[in-house]
Amino acid sequence: MTTTSQPPAIETIAISKIYGSGNTEVIALHEASMTIKRGEVVALLGPSGSGKSTLLSAIGLINPPTSGQILIDGKVVMDGPKSFVDLQRYRRERLGFIFQKSNLIPFLSALENVLISLSISGVEGRPAKQRAMELLDSLGVADRAKNLPAALSGGQQQRVAVARALANTPSLLLADEPTAALDSKLGRQVMELFREIGHKNQAGVLVVTHDQRALDVFDRTLHLEDGVLTEHDASEAAHLPNH
Repeated sequence: MTTTSQPPAIETIAISKIYGSGNTEVIALHEASMTIKRGEVVALLGPSGSGKSTLLSAIGLINPPTSGQILIDGKVVMDGPKSFVDLQRYRRERLGFIFQKSNLIPFLSALENVLISLSISGVEGRPAKQRAMELLDSLGVADRAKNLPAALSGGQQQRVAVARALANTPSLLLADEPTAALDSKLGRQVMELFREIGHKNQAGVLVVTHDQRALDVFDRTLHLEDGVLTEHDASEAAHLPNH
């Protein structure tokens, strides 16, 4: 792992998320604190219903916490439900998202899927095409640039999705079960790709995963259960419940 002296890619300070009230109150997240540095690649484990999606959507500035602070690149962006920045702009400029399904636009080529992301960020024309092709090439799918998603394998689709997520050079990359639809070999390749991206691009990377076979790829492992966040080393994490 190589990290810089830059502020952390993401820091949460005692964030909680409560749904409902009174008899129907559900604490989905309880005072979760964590830090992910630039260049650090972290796995998030936990059983279904443990709060992983709640944590990811809070960090991704999609579903604000009930209380606690979220800092991105050292700046407080949320304090409870109150935001201090343009959240949509921050998501677009600072964050990259990768999901279980690649969610590529089916009628656009691999290249066009990446170009759309660049266009949203204000990059057009030749510079956009050059950047998109560089990303596809670095991920080993430049030769598939003209192919529609249906003509790509599952692994290739995820690589294009990664290229799209990296288009805006995010300081934080969030991946939600990105290998769930892949076999173990391809899944490991994608996990190793995240490690390479995080270290090479000096981006913080948080990967929600059920796949404990590739935990050695990560710099650290976090575990979430009943809304409570803890940290474990790889040997401990291998024996934690994650179903």
